[in-house]
Amino acid sequence: MLTFFIRCGLILLSWSTIFLLPKKSFLKFLPVTIFSTVVLLVEDMIGRTYKLWKVKGGKRGATKNALTFIFGPFFVANLWTFHFTYGRFWVYTIFNLLFDLVFAYPLHYFLDKVGLYKLKKVKPIFLFYTAFTYSMLNYGFQLFLDKNFIIKEKDHK
Repeated sequence: MLTFFIRCGLILLSWSTIFLLPKKSFLKFLPVTIFSTVVLLVEDMIGRTYKLWKVKGGKRGATKNALTFIFGPFFVANLWTFHFTYGRFWVYTIFNLLFDLVFAYPLHYFLDKVGLYKLKKVKPIFLFYTAFTYSMLNYGFQLFLDKNFIIKEKDHK
């Protein structure tokens, strides 16, 4: 029952902030957020296939946890992170370093303690390295989008 309330709280809390995000930022960073969401979904499938972690409740519990995290706090946090840091690579990098460390250690230990999941074949450092690698991949993807698909104002004139 505790996990149900944690899942609901994560979804509600994260999505309640989306209305504060400017529409322009939402639309600009939605493609990179969808891209990173797909990458995380693939990681989840690989992790389940190779039994890198164990989730209480079996496949159903694993699916609920993954969808809650990926489409809740991860999705919304990705939009906010790009809104506040995009265009300032070092700020983005430092923010992601700190956030990924917090996720890999204190937050991971808390989520493990409350029974959401338990790492089996990997250590928390794996969580940090993969999350930080994804953040760099995301930044590069957004740069690629800006360079190749964003119509500049001078092109309209």
